Amino acid sequence: MSKFDLDLEKNPANYQPLTPLRLLDRAADVFPHRTAVIHGSRRYSWSEYADRCRRLARALVAAGIERGDTVAILASNIPAMLEAQFGVPLSGAVLNCINIRLDAIAIAFILQHSETRVMLVDQQFADVAREAVELSGMRIDVVDIEDDEVPGEAAAGQIEYETFLANAPSDAHLSYPEDEWDAIALNYTSGTTGNPKGVVYHHRGAYLNAPSNATTWHVWTCGMRRP
Repeated sequence: MSKFDLDLEKNPANYQPLTPLRLLDRAADVFPHRTAVIHGSRRYSWSEYADRCRRLARALVAAGIERGDTVAILASNIPAMLEAQFGVPLSGAVLNCINIRLDAIAIAFILQHSETRVMLVDQQFADVAREAVELSGMRIDVVDIEDDEVPGEAAAGQIEYETFLANAPSDAHLSYPEDEWDAIALNYTSGTTGNPKGVVYHHRGAYLNAPSNATTWHVWTCGMRRP
């Protein structure tokens, strides 16, 4: 140990693991009333969006999700998909977004390989999700995401998404990464020449991708594009 290592232990004042979860906290604190989500007739401010993400996290914790578990979602570009990007990692779990174009056999393989514990399912894909869970032979808690904007199919799960959020306990603990190398997401390749391969993303990489995109797109912190 050199002299530069003495009395320099990590603490909350001098070190925080890089994670995009802190970006959600900041947006809700700095721009609480600014619109964050628009979907049909629905509008959520940053404060409302952050609250929904946190409620999803607490609902997952109450459902038995622990740090390092996998939570999958099979959904189109709807608010629940956006909420899962923060809500699932805030529960300590790893998010697995499944390609909506896959068939039941491929989805079943992903569910098995990722050891999915909970699956959020857009009602448009209830039939293929139901078949995939059955093919996997696993016990997976399925949450149905209903949407008045689109036609639905018969429910695939045991509870509807809004009810799942409404039942979230207010005292459930939110989880931030203990190390920025902790996994935040698990994405699968197309499996063109074989079974899909799982690709792990960590909190640090996901965080650094955000300012990289802002720089590439010339986006300033005020939310306006550079002239």
